[in-house]
Amino acid sequence: MEVNQPEVVAEVRAAFVEYERALVDNDIDAMNALFWHTPETVRYGIAEIQHGGEAIRAWRASCEPVPKSRTLHRTVVTTFGGDYATVSTEFTSDATALLGRQMQTWAKLDGGWKIVAAHVSLIATP
Repeated sequence: MEVNQPEVVAEVRAAFVEYERALVDNDIDAMNALFWHTPETVRYGIAEIQHGGEAIRAWRASCEPVPKSRTLHRTVVTTFGGDYATVSTEFTSDATALLGRQMQTWAKLDGGWKIVAAHVSLIATP
């Protein structure tokens, strides 16, 4: 298995950028389209847990949008072969002095990249 094939990294990075755009714009349809919609999908948020696509969509429909001031730092895309990847990033915003951390697991399913697991957390800025 080849790690970080340039064309695969570019595909995953483009999907991640689209997800980030949707997140900041509160484009719920786009965010939902980028999450794998199955019972196996898990999202651990800052103050909540969703197991399954239905739970993620229900939470997304009622959650508060992220601040427009959200800024990413140290984003790392790592791909494994042509169908599996992780994206790790840190983020800050004017909404909190805490440092955000976000990890996503992506898989190529039905010809497109989908988030199959995600974890978001906040910590004191080191």
